[in-house]
Amino acid sequence: MPVSPETQKTIALVVRHNTVGIEEPVRGIIAFLQVAGYRVVFESETAAHLNMPDIGAMSASEIGEVAEAAIVMGGDGTMLGIARKLAPYALPLIGINQGRLGFMTDIPIERTLPVLAEILAGKSDSEKRTLLEGRVLREGVEIASGLAVNDVVVARGAGAGMAELKVTVDGHFMYNQRSDGLIISTPTGSTAYALSAGGPLLHPSLGGVVLVPIAPHALSNRPIVLPDSCNIVVEVVSGRDVSVNFDMQTFASLAHGDQIVISRSPHHITFLHPEGWSYYDTLREKLHWNEYPSGEGKLR
Repeated sequence: MPVSPETQKTIALVVRHNTVGIEEPVRGIIAFLQVAGYRVVFESETAAHLNMPDIGAMSASEIGEVAEAAIVMGGDGTMLGIARKLAPYALPLIGINQGRLGFMTDIPIERTLPVLAEILAGKSDSEKRTLLEGRVLREGVEIASGLAVNDVVVARGAGAGMAELKVTVDGHFMYNQRSDGLIISTPTGSTAYALSAGGPLLHPSLGGVVLVPIAPHALSNRPIVLPDSCNIVVEVVSGRDVSVNFDMQTFASLAHGDQIVISRSPHHITFLHPEGWSYYDTLREKLHWNEYPSGEGKLR
């Protein structure tokens, strides 16, 4: 019996812009989903960059209201952008890697169709990730806000000297820090900028937030992991061209005395992975933990 438009399930496609040769695999996924009985729509920015007028387009909010899932073809940056928009809708996300690293877009492009078939048949591992939300206050008035899947970063300008930041946690003074900036990261973001600045890896299931100073003036100023129930306030004491960004995608310029109030978001994102997926497999593959210098470090 054919599926009626009223009962047909919708799956959204989000594709990284300006990816050479992407049209053929996109067409293949669309055909596969349509044969399986799904209605396929593009996220509106994807539709604007792909010349496929036969496929409908929806805004992120419309997708969140009607879709069963969103398939994201790109790198982690593509996933970050759409995940923040869809977070209020708890829509499952399936990541197909068209980027370089692919911590969140973990399905290899060559395995797309068989893995999609398994996931749509219910053979998948579901994983929830927390987000941070931040509000920028100037004299008590909110002037900007944002969500972060990876991190909230307060940093000085490229040509400026060190910034001084006052950090308070749950109303308790932590420190005044002189540095190039401060990274406030989720467990998801602990494998991103926070890791390159010397922060620890946090398993995604941990309820933690990591604070990582960027090139601190005092070498004793080390990263710290806090409960994600904390309310963190970062105040700009001094420094030129200081700004705050959320996942490097939303920016706000800061003035002395501005406060960034950061807490765990009530929303979360859900990734659907191939059945048997392992976070540790991902770490070995992406961070090359299984590699040794030639002839060294192997058990004999």
